[in-house]
Amino acid sequence: MFFIERMQEGGWMMWVIFGVSIIALAISLERFYALFLNARINADAFLKKVNGLVESGDYSGALKMCNIRTSHPLPTVLKAGISRADRRDKEIERAMEEEVLHAMPKLQRGVDFLGLLGNSSTLLGLLGTIFGLIQAFSGVSAANAAARQQVLAEGISMAMYTTAFGLIVAIPILYAHTIISGRADRMVIQLEEGATALMVALSNRARPSAVSRLRQNSADVA
Repeated sequence: MFFIERMQEGGWMMWVIFGVSIIALAISLERFYALFLNARINADAFLKKVNGLVESGDYSGALKMCNIRTSHPLPTVLKAGISRADRRDKEIERAMEEEVLHAMPKLQRGVDFLGLLGNSSTLLGLLGTIFGLIQAFSGVSAANAAARQQVLAEGISMAMYTTAFGLIVAIPILYAHTIISGRADRMVIQLEEGATALMVALSNRARPSAVSRLRQNSADVA
């Protein structure tokens, strides 16, 4: 009841801000699940193991490592390079770059929009403040002397509620945006560093017998 009463006192702009908060909450929960829970992986340890297998010539073992169940794109990027270990360095590098570019939109999906929602909440609160002040002063000019105080109080109350609610919604959204954006950026960096490290490992790869068996091992893993 308290929440409904405050929403009514704040006017229709309060419901607009509330709608923004619901959308932002849905995006934040989905991004937290996708980036923090569903994409959990110890990137440094995983990369160290894969590169160790590659340097020793165990390509089938490295490919098996890359088949772990995770939504983190690092295994996919590394697998694209390992499966082309018998090709030229440019082809290997291009394959991993394509996987990185393919993964980036998925990692950053909704991040910019979340920041927009946070900034919009603040601006909508200020807009509601303007509407409240307009209502207050226009009501005062039209009301009789006995009703002016009540009309003014209602308008100012509407203005203050929308400002406060806009900030209450905006602050958590901006914090969530910063955390999610930071996580997405770190994952992109992990992909780029992983691809670079794999290229170094492949430059020391075993030749020629291990490479000649790569295609057969890849087919067995698949």
